[in-house]
Amino acid sequence: MSKNLVIVESPAKAKTINKYLGTDYEVLASYGHVRDLVNKDGSVLPDDDFIMKWQMGDRADKTLRDIKKALKTADALYLAPDPDREGEAIAWHIYEILKEEGLLEGKGVHRVTFNEITKAAVQNAFKNARGLDQPLIDAYLARRALDYLVGFNLSPVLWRKLPGSRSAGRVQSVALRLICERETEIEAFKPQEYWSIEALLHTSDGAPFTARLTHLAGNKLDKFDIGTEEAATAAAARIEGKKLSIQQIEKKQVRRTPPAPFITSTLQMDASRKLGMSASRTMRLAQRLYEGNDDGGLITYMRTDGTTLSNEAVAGCRSIITKEYGDKYLPDTPRLYKSKAKNAQEAHEAIRPTDLTRTPSMMRGRLEEDQWKLYDLIWKRTVASQMENAVLDQVKVDIADGTDDVVLRANGSVIAFDGFLTLYHEDKDDDETNGNGNGKDRVLPPMKERDPTKLINTSTDQHFTQPPPRYSEASLVKQMEELGIGRPSTYASILQVLRDRNYVTMEKRRFVPEDRGRLVTTFLAKFFARYVDYDFTANLEEELDAIASGHVAWKEAIRLFWIDFKAAVDETKDLTITDVIDHLDAELGVHFFPEGNETRKCRACADDEKLEEGRLGLKLGKFGAFIGCSNYPECKFTRALVAPDGEDAETAALANEPKILGNDPDSGRTVSLRRGPYGPYVQIDPAPEAVAEVEALNGQAEKEHEKKVKEAKKADKKAPKKPKKKALPKPKRQGLAAGTNAEDVTLDLALGLLSLPRDVGEHPETGEMIQAGIGRFGPFLKHQGTFTSLPKGDDVMHVGMNRAVEVLALGAEKRAAREAAKIAKAEGKETKSKSKKKKKKTTASKKKKTATKKKSASK
Repeated sequence: MSKNLVIVESPAKAKTINKYLGTDYEVLASYGHVRDLVNKDGSVLPDDDFIMKWQMGDRADKTLRDIKKALKTADALYLAPDPDREGEAIAWHIYEILKEEGLLEGKGVHRVTFNEITKAAVQNAFKNARGLDQPLIDAYLARRALDYLVGFNLSPVLWRKLPGSRSAGRVQSVALRLICERETEIEAFKPQEYWSIEALLHTSDGAPFTARLTHLAGNKLDKFDIGTEEAATAAAARIEGKKLSIQQIEKKQVRRTPPAPFITSTLQMDASRKLGMSASRTMRLAQRLYEGNDDGGLITYMRTDGTTLSNEAVAGCRSIITKEYGDKYLPDTPRLYKSKAKNAQEAHEAIRPTDLTRTPSMMRGRLEEDQWKLYDLIWKRTVASQMENAVLDQVKVDIADGTDDVVLRANGSVIAFDGFLTLYHEDKDDDETNGNGNGKDRVLPPMKERDPTKLINTSTDQHFTQPPPRYSEASLVKQMEELGIGRPSTYASILQVLRDRNYVTMEKRRFVPEDRGRLVTTFLAKFFARYVDYDFTANLEEELDAIASGHVAWKEAIRLFWIDFKAAVDETKDLTITDVIDHLDAELGVHFFPEGNETRKCRACADDEKLEEGRLGLKLGKFGAFIGCSNYPECKFTRALVAPDGEDAETAALANEPKILGNDPDSGRTVSLRRGPYGPYVQIDPAPEAVAEVEALNGQAEKEHEKKVKEAKKADKKAPKKPKKKALPKPKRQGLAAGTNAEDVTLDLALGLLSLPRDVGEHPETGEMIQAGIGRFGPFLKHQGTFTSLPKGDDVMHVGMNRAVEVLALGAEKRAAREAAKIAKAEGKETKSKSKKKKKKTTASKKKKTATKKKSASK
C-alpha cells in the first residue's frame, strides 16, 4: 500500500519519476491544468475584490477521481509539477480542490521542484520539500486575471467597432504591432542608389587580391558619395594610370568569446535559424527531452531566463573539452555568464544536457530525428560556452600612389585559433548582419609596406539600400525580449495565436501581416494607444515580476490597471463606425492605394454616364473590411482589400451590371455583359416581336380563361383550371473564354461569342461537321457527338481545321488509354478475387484433413 502520493503534469514524467522513488510512492499525472477560468464574461469580478470563477477541464473529472481515490490510502501528498509559475499554479489548483472537499485533513502536503529529471535531482528534491510559493501563485493569478480582463473587454469592442476581427490580447496585440510597423517601414522605404569601385591588383610576386576605393581627391568616401554611374566611371578612370604601392599595413588580433548557454528565448532563436523550427515546435521537442526516455530526463528545465550552469555541469564540460579537444581549448578558469535580457528572472539554471557524457553521437538512433537535432544543438552550445576564445588575425592594407588623390583598402582576416568555433557557430539574422561582410573573411597574400602593386583592372558596382527585413521567429523573439514584452515561456504561444487568428502569414519563414491584422493594430493604436505601447507593456511585466518576488500585492496592482483600462473601454461606447472607418482609411490609405488618388477613382462609375465620379475607400461590413465606392448604393462596386491582378478591373466592369455593350446591327437586339454563378457572360436579348407574340398569346389565353370561369359560375359548375402560360423566349447567353478580361469585352467580341458553337469544317475522314464552342468546363470541339476539350493557348474563335483534327486525334488516344486502363484494372480485380477464393478453398481443405487426422489419432 502506497504511503505517499506524488502528482506531476505528464504520464511520461510520472513513469520516469516512479522508477526513482520506490514502492513507497505512487506517481499520478494531472495532464496539465485541471481547471481554468470559465470561458465567458463575468469569470473575474473586479467589483468583488477580483473573485475568480473556475471550471474543470474537459478530461479533469477522471484525473481528479484517480487522485482522490489514491489520496484516501496515502499519508502525504507531494505536488511535483514543473518548477515555474505555471507548475506552481497546477499544484495550487490541485491543492485547493482537494482542500475544499476536506481530503487533506491529517495528511502532509509538500511542494517538490527539480530542474532536471535525474535520480539524484529527484531524490534530493524530495529531501528538501517545501510549501507552496504564494508570491508565485499570486503572480499566476494576476497574469490570468489581467489577460482575461483585457481579452474579454477589448475583444467585444473589436467585434462591434471592427467587424471581422477575431480577438485582442495583452501581449499578442503588441507583438502584432511590431510586425505591422515593420511592414509599414518596408512599404515606405525608398531605395537609394550608391556605387562602389573595386580594383583587382597583383603583388610584386604576382599574387592577386582586390581592394576597394576608400578615399578620392583627399576625402574619405561615405557610402552615398558616389551616387551615379557617371561619377563611378570617373572615379574608376582616376585610379587607372596611377603607380600604386603598399602604403600601410595594420594588423590586430580580435578575440571572440563563446555565447552563453541556452535560455528559453535563445534556444527558440537558434532552433529557428539553424533547424528551421517554429518556437512552438521547439518547445514541444524540448518538453519531451526534459521528460526523457528510459535513460531519464535528457535536458534541464526548458523554461528559464538564467544562463548559469551548476558546478557539476561546468566540471563535466571542462572534462569533455580536455578529453576531446585538448588543453589549449580549455580556459584557465570556468566561464560565468550573466543574462542580458530585461527583467531576467534568474530562477533556474540554463538549458543543458543532464549528463554531458551522453554525446550526440551516442544519442543518435535513440531519439527521433528532430529530437536528436535539438539535443545536438543544446549539447554543443553548452560545451562551447566553457571553451577558449577564438582568435582572429585581422589585416587592413592601404594602397595609393604616395598621395591622397586615390586610396584603396584591402581587408582580410584569418582564424589564428578556432577555440569554441571548432564546435559551435552562432548564426545571425539578416537584420543583424545587414549583409555587411566587407571582405573581412578573405585571406590576403603576403605583402610588405612600400611593395609595388600592379593594377589589372577596375570595376564599378551599383547598389541600392535595402529595407529592413521582415521579422523571422528568431528576430521577433529577440526584439520582444529586448523590449521586455512577454516572457520566454509565453513567446511560442503568442506567435501561434497570431497565426491561428489569421492576423499574420508566413512567407519564407518571415511574418507578413494580413490586412485583418493591420486593421486591428491601427484601431488599437488609435483608440487604445496606451495598451499597445511597448514601454507600458514592459513596465507591466516588471510589475508582474515584482508580484512573483513578493514585493507587490497582486490585487492592488490589477485594481490600478483596471480603473484606467475600464475607462478606456467605456470611452469607445460613443465611437461610431464612421469614426473608425475615417481613421482607418486615413492611416491605411497608402497601403491599400499605393499609387495615390489616381487609384481611388472608381472605374465602375467612370463607365456609367449617370453617375458622378466615385471615390474608393475603406468600408466595414458584417464579415469585415472591404473596398467600396462613395456613390453606394447607386454604385455597387466592391472588392477585397487586396485584389489579385486583374480582379479590380473585372469587378469594376461588372459592378453595376448589366453593362450594355450595344445593339446587334442585324436584329437591333440589346447585347449586354453580366455576372453569373460560373463567371462573367454575354447575353443577347430575344427578338422583341417574338416576345410580343408570346405575350399576346398568353394575354388571349388569360381572357378566354376568365370568360370560361364566368360561364361556369353562372351554370354553378366547377371552374376550369388556369392554363399554363407559354414561356417567353430565352435570351442567348455565352460565357467568356478563359483568360478574357471582362473590361476588354466589346460588342464585336460579344457577338462573336454569341455565334458559338461555330462550324469549323467537315472532318476529312468522317465527312461529319466539327464544331467549336464554350461550355461550362471551358472551350471544346464537338465531333460525332463526342466533346473534346480545347487545350490552353488555342483560341475557340479562330481554331482551324488542321489543328481541330489534331486535337480530336489526341483526345481519342487519351480516351482509348483510359478505357484500356479501366479494363486492365477490372481484370486485375477479378484475378485477385479468384486467387483469394482458391486460397480460401485450399485452407478449408487443409483444416478438414487436419481434423480428420486428429479424430483418427484419438480413436
